[in-house]
Amino acid sequence: MHGTAQPQAEQIGLSDGRWRALWQRLARLLGQDRALVLGVVLAAVAALPALVAWAPQMTDYPSHLAGYKVALDHGEDPYLTRYFVFNWEWTGNLGVELLMVPMAPIFGLEQAGRIIVAMIPFLSGLSIVAACRSLGRKLGVGPILAFAMIWSPSLLMGFLNYSLSIALGLFTFALWVRLEDRPWRWAVMVPIGFVVWLCHVSGWGVMGVLLFGYEWSRRRSWLDWRPFLKPWPLIFPLLPMLVGMGANSKVSYGRYVLEYKWGILYKSMRSFDFYFDIISLDLVLLALGWALLRKRIDGRFGWAALILLVLTLIVPRQIFGGDYADYRLSTTALLVACLAIDLPIRRWMVAAAASLFLSRTAVTTVVWYQDAQTARQLIAALDQVPEGARVATAVAIPRIQWRFGPFEHFGSYAVVRRSAMENSNFALPDVHMLSMRDLSYRFADPSQRILYSPRQHIDLRKFGPARHAEYLWYIGRIKPVALPDGARILYSSENSFLARLADPSAPGT
Repeated sequence: MHGTAQPQAEQIGLSDGRWRALWQRLARLLGQDRALVLGVVLAAVAALPALVAWAPQMTDYPSHLAGYKVALDHGEDPYLTRYFVFNWEWTGNLGVELLMVPMAPIFGLEQAGRIIVAMIPFLSGLSIVAACRSLGRKLGVGPILAFAMIWSPSLLMGFLNYSLSIALGLFTFALWVRLEDRPWRWAVMVPIGFVVWLCHVSGWGVMGVLLFGYEWSRRRSWLDWRPFLKPWPLIFPLLPMLVGMGANSKVSYGRYVLEYKWGILYKSMRSFDFYFDIISLDLVLLALGWALLRKRIDGRFGWAALILLVLTLIVPRQIFGGDYADYRLSTTALLVACLAIDLPIRRWMVAAAASLFLSRTAVTTVVWYQDAQTARQLIAALDQVPEGARVATAVAIPRIQWRFGPFEHFGSYAVVRRSAMENSNFALPDVHMLSMRDLSYRFADPSQRILYSPRQHIDLRKFGPARHAEYLWYIGRIKPVALPDGARILYSSENSFLARLADPSAPGT
């Protein structure tokens, strides 16, 4: 026994030595490349809001979480099976849904969602670093300003699949540049194109614009047609779209188009405070203007940013069954425009750019922590709700507000934690993969929303979804002047209450 133990110990020691040498080499590499260290640190900082809040405080997140629960249930929960239908489709909007398949059984549904939400801004930061370094540029003023776009309106609203696809699109851009002289690059890009498309079709489109912009910047003349053909390995996801997979056909510009388009431009850095966000946007535009005057715009990103800006103005608001298609592009165009800024690296300029990112991330972190404390009070109402109950959520929303309301879809936690039938979910047939089994009445988003103006009273006696429910869950800063007849409040907090309705019967039950 002693004769065999010694060689094993020596092997282990040798292995430890190799690992130690590897770590020392890595440390020396990082020490020599301070820009890489800075980029990784900033990317980690970008994940802070999801780390300090017990649940992501995005507007749409609870409804996405409810959809994931139904999707992964596979008919095992009798209440979910009674109330909901989930039809899996190979569509260009499956990023987080596919990640949930392996992660939810390991970490649990809610923890897996929180990990994914933290991962997206971290990957977004790393993708900015990768895209910048692939062009031989250091992490200067422009790329660091691009970090301030990570917590864009798209991510704050909860467009998780889109945000993930943008990060993967930037990584793909970096890989495209790195493999430029490889004849087999197309074989790598074909499957990657499908992966990004599966995450989100709009992110796949942005990726194509990035690659085209890069190739266009290297053209020999204005008549050079090769930049149009270069990204051909990414075109194959068009095939399932042409045969009807991957997109809803509804397209709409909405009302007051010009006013709306102007709105999404000046709201491209919208978060929690009007003045802070407008000042942030002004600082970014000032840096862009200065770079243009100094002719320090990197065309390898600049052309893509210009194309994305034009697309923001001409793309409909609703496309492929999703809303704010153009709003997402406006925030992405600003991110890519920041990447195009190639000003000389000055310490004070880098510090100013980093300060903008850090201050905006700090605000998001603090607000998320505070909203998460409120959310703990709200979710305590579910202690009064039995499994499989029918819950009508009413959320009072001011008609005019700057910040994104974190609780507009909070009622979906009734599905997540109580397998309840609830009315704030993304569950419209032919639009979402999730739908209500009983389509005889509308019991999905936006039926939970009650828009109110200043001095307007909220009367819940005629709140439609309550006619089909056993419980009424109200969330809002102002108190209703009247409840449905016979309603009895079981739980209340500063901004909410849960009431048992007098007549729980619903048509067809």
